[in-house]
Amino acid sequence: MIARLGVLSDTHGRVASCRRAVAALRAADVDALVHLGDVDSEGVLEELVGEPPAHVVFGNCDDERRLGRHADRLGIHVAHPVGELRLAGRRVAFTHGHLSDAVRTAIGRHDLLLVGHSHRLGDERRDGTRVVNPGALFRAARYTCCVVEGPDLRVSWIDVGREPDG
Repeated sequence: MIARLGVLSDTHGRVASCRRAVAALRAADVDALVHLGDVDSEGVLEELVGEPPAHVVFGNCDDERRLGRHADRLGIHVAHPVGELRLAGRRVAFTHGHLSDAVRTAIGRHDLLLVGHSHRLGDERRDGTRVVNPGALFRAARYTCCVVEGPDLRVSWIDVGREPDG
């Protein structure tokens, strides 16, 4: 059962930023990782390998075929364009956020929707669904990820340190 979920998004191929975020999420003792897309490199996927298990959806900057094949070889669960899981008994959907139909489908049907894409932290309610954006690990004022836990869906953001976008 998943009680604590680690969430990251928008790495855009930045392996070092991803590595720091994954290390912070593992240190927070999460039961699963979710990457919300704009992975943009095989190296980022490789950072997700191991425990806890990882799930990924792809974003508008991702080569779905190439990255999907690599994720499959690594044992990462691909749930594109929308994934679903249970977090402490609550219904959770996750998608990158660039496909409005995918977002609309999840709103009102899930307790929590996780989205990326905007490169901005977000936490709001839409038609009974809490919508959380963990922020981004590229082109953001702060490089962040988050942990969602328990049946109350408590969210804690983690600042993983900013490196030049180069």
